[in-house]
Amino acid sequence: MSIGAEDYIDQLLVKKYAEEKVDNHENMESMVDPEKMLDAMNDYAGMYRNIMTLKQRLNIACYAINARTARYTRMQLRQ
Repeated sequence: MSIGAEDYIDQLLVKKYAEEKVDNHENMESMVDPEKMLDAMNDYAGMYRNIMTLKQRLNIACYAINARTARYTRMQLRQ
């Protein structure tokens, strides 16, 4: 397996992006405080966990209600 551009389109892409300059992110200061971002992500995860727990409890309650109110009838099998 070779590394590099194999067809004409890939060769053009390599030429196009070979001279692109990128920012060095290690030297840049973030516009968002990392601690605030992590706190927001933690809050979101906690809310999602609570919503999933409530959804599970609601499913259990609905299943129990449907099981109590179900009416079963007997059907005769054809022979």
